[in-house]
Amino acid sequence: MIHILTNKASIINDFLAELRDVEIQKDRARFRKNVERIGEILAYEVSKYFPRKLSPIQTPLGVSNMEVLSEQPILATVLRAGLALHQGFLNYFDHADNAYISAYRKHTNQHEFEIVVEYLATPSIAGRTLILIDPMLATGRSMFLAYKALLTKGKPDKVIVVSLIASEQGVSYIQQHMPEAEIFIAAVDPSLDENSYIVPGLGDAGDLSFGEKM
Repeated sequence: MIHILTNKASIINDFLAELRDVEIQKDRARFRKNVERIGEILAYEVSKYFPRKLSPIQTPLGVSNMEVLSEQPILATVLRAGLALHQGFLNYFDHADNAYISAYRKHTNQHEFEIVVEYLATPSIAGRTLILIDPMLATGRSMFLAYKALLTKGKPDKVIVVSLIASEQGVSYIQQHMPEAEIFIAAVDPSLDENSYIVPGLGDAGDLSFGEKM
C-alpha cells in the first residue's frame, strides 16, 4: 500500500513547495527545518497504523484509560541525507530504537553507478516494526540494499518505507522488490534524468542540508 500525502491539501504542500524552491534552498537551516517538519507529519500519519494498547494513566483526579502505542519502532536512516528527516520522526517517536546505514553511489562512468553499503549500526530488528527513512526515493536501489543489510540482523514483523519525494520508477522498484513494505511519501514525481535524479525533484537533499561533498 502507498500513501501519498500531497494528494490531499494540507500544510505539507507548503513545506514541500519551500523545499523545491531554488531561492529558499539557499537558506540551509530553513531547508533542514522543512525536511524535519515533513518528517513529523509523516511520523504522525505512520502512527495511525501502529498497534495500540489500553494503558491506565493516573491523573491528579483519577485514572484515564488511554490508547497508547504497544511498541516503539526502529527508525533506520540512510546517511547522511536522511538525518533531518530522521529527526522529524525522532521528535515524535522519541523512545524509538535507531539504526544507521551508510550507502552511496559509486559511479562506474558518467551515467552508471552501483550502490555501496559500507556501514551499519542497528539493534536486532527481529519481530519489530522497521521504518526505513531516506528523503529521495529515486531508483529505489539504495533503499532496497539498505533493507537487505538490515535483514542480517533479523526479520521485522512490519516494514514501512518513508521518503519526501519518490520517482514513479522508485516506487515501482520498491513494490516489486519489497512487496511487504508499506510506503509513505510526501510526493511522487514522474521521471528520472540521465543521472538518475528525480525530476522535478528538489536536487541533492544531502548537499542542500549539510553542504556539498567532495
